[in-house]
Amino acid sequence: MRPTSVRDALATLPDVPEVDSVRLDRVARHYARHYAGVPATSSSRTEEAVLYRPPDAGLPVLLGLYGSADRLRSWLPGLPTRVNPESAAAVFDAAVRPVRVPDRRERRDIDLGALPILRTTPRDAGPYVTLGLVHAGDPDGRCALSAHRMLVLGPDRLAVWMLPGRALRALHEAATRRRRRLPVSVNIGAPPAAVVASALTTTALAGRDKLAVAGALAGGPVALTDAATQPVPVLADSEIVLEGYLDHTTADETLGRAVGASMPEFLGYDGGGQPDLPVLTVTGVTTRPDPLYQAVIGPGREQAVILGTAGELCAAVAGDHDWELISDLHYTPAGGGMLTLIVAVRRDSPRSEGRLKHIARRMFDGHPFLKLVVFTDTDVDIRSPEDVLWAITTRCNLSTDCVTYGGYRALRMDPSQTEQWAQARGRDGGADRTFIDATVPHRLRAAASRSFGRGLDGVVR
Repeated sequence: MRPTSVRDALATLPDVPEVDSVRLDRVARHYARHYAGVPATSSSRTEEAVLYRPPDAGLPVLLGLYGSADRLRSWLPGLPTRVNPESAAAVFDAAVRPVRVPDRRERRDIDLGALPILRTTPRDAGPYVTLGLVHAGDPDGRCALSAHRMLVLGPDRLAVWMLPGRALRALHEAATRRRRRLPVSVNIGAPPAAVVASALTTTALAGRDKLAVAGALAGGPVALTDAATQPVPVLADSEIVLEGYLDHTTADETLGRAVGASMPEFLGYDGGGQPDLPVLTVTGVTTRPDPLYQAVIGPGREQAVILGTAGELCAAVAGDHDWELISDLHYTPAGGGMLTLIVAVRRDSPRSEGRLKHIARRMFDGHPFLKLVVFTDTDVDIRSPEDVLWAITTRCNLSTDCVTYGGYRALRMDPSQTEQWAQARGRDGGADRTFIDATVPHRLRAAASRSFGRGLDGVVR
């Protein structure tokens, strides 16, 4: 049976560690120290799914569910093993519309303080909802499904950080101009397919609904039901749903206190507090029976797997005829699942030599977070950091096989792209984007074939 919920996915795991001796304010720190990998810590490892039962919390807390790409893949029968233009297009073409189901969810009192919402570090501005999918729509038929960090302001209020360009931000701004409230549902512990689909870009979707693509990934439609207090759907299989609305009300993330950070970002560094964040007012809370609370700690392999899985599908479908060279794509956890992309290409003719520049430029233009692209041959395991480094070490010379483009917008979450970094270095390269050609020149393929394993000709030696 295909997993349609978080608890279905958990049931497939043979042994889920349970920790009942850690207080709620230390759960995130405990997970980071004992289980988290790059970029939260310097440990190169997949992350275990761990169920915490804090003695001072009424609900269990789940961390690390998506800390393994292979584990996530086993729950998504529609996700291709190799991500290239053909396989990614097949996912989008197989989109399945959601289905409506009767409302069997349980109503709860509105009190965010009763939920085990984590404060990741003592430096945080407060506790944050970190893996709640915000679902919203407007009268024109536009909709949004995306994850945002949400700071708890009180028993029924959250401050929501929305990056520019996100669909939810556009819907909220449109509603504010009309002097209307924007009804939303915040789905915590949502189905795995919906979590991945929430990170897909609008460009890649090309008008498709994210939940329909989630159905393609899951191998069947996502179930929706009506919210109890707002005119908006909720994901029926979510563990916890917060119903509410966004209006013109705003709040500073630091709340006027001497707080220098918000919470750890996906690249492994503390985020900065933001001013004038929209405030979400909660009007209802529903749960499945005996719910659990799911979260991420910010950086780590779990966040990178979610972002990278969606990003690979998006990168594969955004090209042109040159994309026929692409055999597989992989966003590495080292780049938080967004900044570093490894691309295996088929170099099967001399005329393919100059086409990598075009592919790289198109990728940088279409993916503003992308900072580094590494091209390899198909005999390299692009999901093995050591194999990719081997290709960089033995199949390229950085002085000649490394190309940099300027003129892009800097990503401030990356310290090396800030103005302060440029001043310290004495030159500004923060907005630059670079690709590395770690492939064998076509006419030298016979001289640079591996002694063991799969050769450049595809033959196992």
